[in-house]
Amino acid sequence: MPRDGLLQEVCQTHPWITFELPEMPQAIWFDLGRVTEALRFLAGMPVLPEERLRLHQVYLAKGALATTAIEGNTLSEEQALQQVQGTLHLAPSKTYLGQEIQNVVDACNYIGAGLLEGELSGRVRPELIRRFNEMVLAGDIPRASEAVPGQFREYDVGVGNVYRAVPHRLVRPLTERLCGWLHEGFGAGREEWTLGTEVLKAIVAHIYLAWIHPFGDGNGRTARLLEFYILLAAGAPTFTAHLLSNHYNETRARYYEELDKASGSGGDIRPFVAYAVQGLVDGLEGQIAELQAQQMKLVFKDFVRSALHEDRGPTGQRREMLALALAEEAKPVPRSRIPLLTPEIAAEYGPKGKTSKTVTRDLNALITRGLAVRAKEGYIARTDEVRAYLPDRVQRATGPQGRPSRRTSH
Repeated sequence: MPRDGLLQEVCQTHPWITFELPEMPQAIWFDLGRVTEALRFLAGMPVLPEERLRLHQVYLAKGALATTAIEGNTLSEEQALQQVQGTLHLAPSKTYLGQEIQNVVDACNYIGAGLLEGELSGRVRPELIRRFNEMVLAGDIPRASEAVPGQFREYDVGVGNVYRAVPHRLVRPLTERLCGWLHEGFGAGREEWTLGTEVLKAIVAHIYLAWIHPFGDGNGRTARLLEFYILLAAGAPTFTAHLLSNHYNETRARYYEELDKASGSGGDIRPFVAYAVQGLVDGLEGQIAELQAQQMKLVFKDFVRSALHEDRGPTGQRREMLALALAEEAKPVPRSRIPLLTPEIAAEYGPKGKTSKTVTRDLNALITRGLAVRAKEGYIARTDEVRAYLPDRVQRATGPQGRPSRRTSH
């Protein structure tokens, strides 16, 4: 394809910036298909409002921490969640760490609200990218002295000792070209535009913005925020759109290695795409297993209540408590440990509670009603009994006793 003046100029220093999507191997499209199915499955999965709020907060905290931890933030996941919930208190010398996370949280909430209310269209524009950078660098946080939040750099920079960013005079036109390509030229020639294509677009946009490196600081956070924006605009549930940042942080050395290889190879982005998509597949499978485990608990709870409907009053409540406590255990529970399963059960069966014979009667009642079984090593909740009431997709994704399977079938 003939190169115009802009591409001819950038070719002199950065020949890998071509704005051309290479042919992706079949394996990548296969994994993108798995991502599509998982995203649609999660989007359609019924989730209680309180559980949806918990997922939103947990993965918002994880995502905000991940994208800042890549740049050196040292807070824990628990502290990041406290920041999201507005309960984090840090020493004055560490408040900037909370501010870095809050900046990303604010940006993610801005994107979510903007897309929901129609103030953001889903299209990528230079001014939106600048807004993202302004938000991630807001407040009193460490940044390069020359960097102006939200302003394209007007000087040349290097990235560590490895990468030299594009000349500053090309930053604005290349960013504009990137936005136009993502809107009009990306994926041209494909027969249909799929959710998988949007995921691919998000990853490629991340790579290209990292290559252009348009700002004096915060480029990585801005690129990952752009990726989040494209995923959310494509219809990914909010708690899934943070998974790529989580993957990059958890495999940080590999993340930088793949970015370096993408430019060092002359622009072959396929290894980075394969690495990112595989991480997203793994993250989505983990979320599916987590949500299905929650659903199994709800269904089993209803199953227990139905099976114990004849055991009314304190006896029925105690046996329900015991059945649900057994369901939380990953291994058979020896008879001697039954009274110690939870503080509530300890109060029922402890020194001032019921006798040992009561424990035996309660266990036998659970076994008779099909809620528990006695094995050689101890007692096990019969959570497998509720599997017959679950959709086939859920059954295939859960293992023995209704616990999450290590592999989710797609």
